[in-house]
Amino acid sequence: MFDDKKLWRDRSSNRVKELGRYLRYIFNGHLVIVLLFLIGTAAFYYQKWLVTLPANFPAEAILAVILGLFLTYSPVYNFLLEADKVFLITVEEQLKSYFFRCGTVSLVLQGYVILIVLAALMPMYAHVNDHGFGLFLPIFLILLVGKLWNIAVKWRMLYFVQMSVQRWDMVVRFFINIIFTYLLLKQAHFFILLAIGLVMLFYFRFFSIRTRNMGLKWDILIDQEEKRMASFYRLANMFTDVPKVKDTVKRRKYLDFLISRMKFSQEETYMYLFSRAFLRSSDYLGLFVRLTVIGSLAIYFITFGIGQILLSLLFLYLTGFQLLPLLRHYQNKLWIDLYPVSEKYKQAAFHSLLMVILSIQAIVFALLILLKGEVGAGLLGLLAGLLFNWLFVYVYSKNRVKA
Repeated sequence: MFDDKKLWRDRSSNRVKELGRYLRYIFNGHLVIVLLFLIGTAAFYYQKWLVTLPANFPAEAILAVILGLFLTYSPVYNFLLEADKVFLITVEEQLKSYFFRCGTVSLVLQGYVILIVLAALMPMYAHVNDHGFGLFLPIFLILLVGKLWNIAVKWRMLYFVQMSVQRWDMVVRFFINIIFTYLLLKQAHFFILLAIGLVMLFYFRFFSIRTRNMGLKWDILIDQEEKRMASFYRLANMFTDVPKVKDTVKRRKYLDFLISRMKFSQEETYMYLFSRAFLRSSDYLGLFVRLTVIGSLAIYFITFGIGQILLSLLFLYLTGFQLLPLLRHYQNKLWIDLYPVSEKYKQAAFHSLLMVILSIQAIVFALLILLKGEVGAGLLGLLAGLLFNWLFVYVYSKNRVKA
């Protein structure tokens, strides 16, 4: 006899073990120290920035947009596997309790994220509202109900095959979430909030009726769950070897000019391979672009003086540390062993490429400081960044990574 409770216990416990196994490597000692430093620095400059805000600062609108994004993004974690489309589809009607538990877990985890985001943004709201902190708990509870509505609607959307329906639903829910959150923060009249709440209720009711006679789209559910886990595995793969990770590669022909002048020689073999891997892999290039953009925005908008230099070094460390797995990118490719190329060229090519990548990032950070008119800090930041890169590449990484 099929037992959906046992299925839930097995799937949820296996997922917790799987995540815990790799989270130990992700939140290692080095990263925890860096994150604490980053959070402390951000909190310091955040507090400094709040003091400069005028009384008419549109905090409610900014909070509404940010919270609206977190409310709208409401995936349902279902813990399904590829084989389930064959073995579980026959007992779909008996899985209502299983999927209800999935929705509950999704609400708890995403509700916790809402709590953290709201707590981080509350000082901004309290700066323009005398009763800001006193309203924290009521606002959070109402937003939690809003998150429940978003998850429930998202689940009904998964009954549709047409992706256009899901995209339009995201747009509609995003604007509803923004309007409702903005009026909530503005402390609008109760009946206005109630009217929007009724609209949200009718919206869910409409799609609930439309999907009443539809079956679950198992392909979509499993595909979305696999994509979520693949993203986690790619993150974990930056800290340890993950057998389940699947490389995502894009041609990016427009970047060929960066390596078109490399010589066809033994000395340049690994430089060409590592450069190709960096430019084509979304893991490496995407990570470099994201950290460069985030670091640039943080340096330009929320720091000044010595804080800019320290933040530059922090992002250089984060980038370099997460690019270290590039050295082992080809370790499972047997055809690499057929190359008549000495192992010393592999190490030299990796360290040279890593030095170039981090130097480009250091130059970008220094230019942003110069654009703010702080010439001395900009030049000091460039020198500190290049010195840090040399120590990281030729001292730290040589001891950290073995070919």
